[in-house]
Amino acid sequence: MKRLRTILQHNFIYYLLLVIVLVSYFINSNLDYVSVYDSFNEEEFTISNIIEKDYGFKLELKGKEKVLGFLYLDEKSEINNFLGEYTLGDKVLVSGEISDVTNNTVPNTFNYKEYLENNGVSNTILVEKIKVKRQSENIFYIIKNKAYERTKLFKEPSYIYAFVLGNTNYLDNEVNKIYLENGITHLFSLSGLHVSIFALIIINILKAFKIGELKRIFIVFMVLLLFTFITGYSPSIIRATILFFLIALNKYFKLNVKTENILILTFFISLLLKPNDIYNVGFQLSYIVTYFLIISNFLLKNKSKIKILLLISIISLISSLPIIINLNSEVNLFSIFNNIIFVPFVTYIVFPLALITYIIPFIQEIFYFFIDIMEYLTVLLNNFKMMIVIKYISLIFVLIYYIFLFLLFKTKQFKFLFFNFILILIIKFSNVIDKNTYFYFLDVGQGDSMFILTENKKSIIIDTGGKITYKKENWAVRNSSYSICEDTLVPFYKSLGINKIDYMFITHGDVDHAKEAKCIEQSMNVKQSFINSDEVTEYEKLYNYKKFGNSFIKIDNVKIYNINDNLYDNENDNSLVLLIEINDLKFLLMGDAGVLVEKNLMDRYNLKEIDILKVGHHGSKSSSSKEFIDEVNPKYSIISVGKNNRYGHPNNEVLENLKDSKIYRTDRDGSIMFMIKNNKLKIETCSS
Repeated sequence: MKRLRTILQHNFIYYLLLVIVLVSYFINSNLDYVSVYDSFNEEEFTISNIIEKDYGFKLELKGKEKVLGFLYLDEKSEINNFLGEYTLGDKVLVSGEISDVTNNTVPNTFNYKEYLENNGVSNTILVEKIKVKRQSENIFYIIKNKAYERTKLFKEPSYIYAFVLGNTNYLDNEVNKIYLENGITHLFSLSGLHVSIFALIIINILKAFKIGELKRIFIVFMVLLLFTFITGYSPSIIRATILFFLIALNKYFKLNVKTENILILTFFISLLLKPNDIYNVGFQLSYIVTYFLIISNFLLKNKSKIKILLLISIISLISSLPIIINLNSEVNLFSIFNNIIFVPFVTYIVFPLALITYIIPFIQEIFYFFIDIMEYLTVLLNNFKMMIVIKYISLIFVLIYYIFLFLLFKTKQFKFLFFNFILILIIKFSNVIDKNTYFYFLDVGQGDSMFILTENKKSIIIDTGGKITYKKENWAVRNSSYSICEDTLVPFYKSLGINKIDYMFITHGDVDHAKEAKCIEQSMNVKQSFINSDEVTEYEKLYNYKKFGNSFIKIDNVKIYNINDNLYDNENDNSLVLLIEINDLKFLLMGDAGVLVEKNLMDRYNLKEIDILKVGHHGSKSSSSKEFIDEVNPKYSIISVGKNNRYGHPNNEVLENLKDSKIYRTDRDGSIMFMIKNNKLKIETCSS
């Protein structure tokens, strides 16, 4: 035991393990993954999770590989029947169609394909048929089903799901958004703090029965393992469970291993159990914040409870900052103070009450009373938020940041905190140094949306995109909760460090060009907005725009002309046609203007030798006549078009007309970025 104690006290062992793990994952991350499934025709799976949605169910299925299945049901009775027939752990036969999951096609936005792969999901399928082959006889799944079945005793079980079962899927989206803005969403995911409270309760019960310390450790560990299974193997719960066990053994056998080394060992064991967790943001935050709280423990000694709470909140924020920025592109500085209020409130009142209420449901009104207080406080404090938008941080800057933070707490030299502050300022204001101009043609599906960042970083939006919905549209689109504005455009703008929009131009009022304008106005600070000169439609009355007639505006090094001020008998031909000059480069954006407009433009203007043409009407045959294309003679042609769209865009004749130019299409190339340095172009795409 003495020899083992000596070996375990060497720091080198733990840091060697850490290096081995990180290097192996770096190597594995560059390997292409190939699924064993190429079709789904009565494949056998075990149901590991059932998440009820408005459209039906999202099913986590375990077979040869982990698969995510989407089952769409039209009637509430069908949903109830499904819940009565299927339970967790059931062996089922599933038939369905593999759905197309792609990488993000707008830079710095959420990558759903990568997210699924990082969570060990090989495919998503549209479930057509599902039937029970054999109901679960696994004792652990039976216990888990009983645990979930108990939630039916509550009139509003969403917080019970979150605090007791570790499932935040049922929290109200609007309230959850406010929790996120306030920087307190971590309190609604089961974590080490919750495990500690849970473990303490069990230990005290076992002490009352005079059970020995070593037996207590193993009993609590077994109970926590069951709790981990019931709560879906959350990374933070796995970490807390293993860490509790190792720290307890370290104390019992007097091994004198440093807590930070025990955490590294926990990290190693966690990844042996669930290798893909290293890519999980929750996993990363859990270990990084815990590690820096451990090595900064000297700051908490001999401090009052209020000061300890404040310091923990500050350390948690600065240790998680790069990850939060790359996740949300913004930070609420008031989150430090919000956590001082909410951490003790949730820890000592809400979470214990959730456990007690789960056991004794008839006191649920008391629990809901405190939930109402919590929601009221979070809405109130949201009025005082101070959101700081910071652009996406590259990996090298993230590493430098954490090296400085490590040196800060290890050397106790607070100059390293100053270095990190300077580093964040450099990232925050790096746009000021960058004098390049950027022109983005963003992939918004079947629609148009462009974004310009001038040399002095004025921001310009031209069209916003927007989904067109149809009464007989397929279930995938009909039931989609995806928002182009909230899920793509606003996160993209903020990832560039943009917290306001200086100018917004809407070429015309069609949904696929203008639908997201109101959302952008509500989400970003839009300084000036312009529309075309057509009669104001009911749709456009939603916005407070100025008309941009036969106008010209200069924004830094960007000159914007509207060259289509005639009025026609249809909305498409009344589109703003914008000629944009950036240094000596010419961009021509045709909106949805057709052949008649093209003829009139050729009669009125000299449009020869256009560098970049945004092709009219998504490549429709109603635009881009051969005469017009020959006249403008573009070097690059951009077609903004949805993948597999119902209109058959772009038209083959149009593609033939454009053959002498380099054609980029958003359905194939994703978003296209032109970086303009002096008069030279650098072109990048973001394909799926």
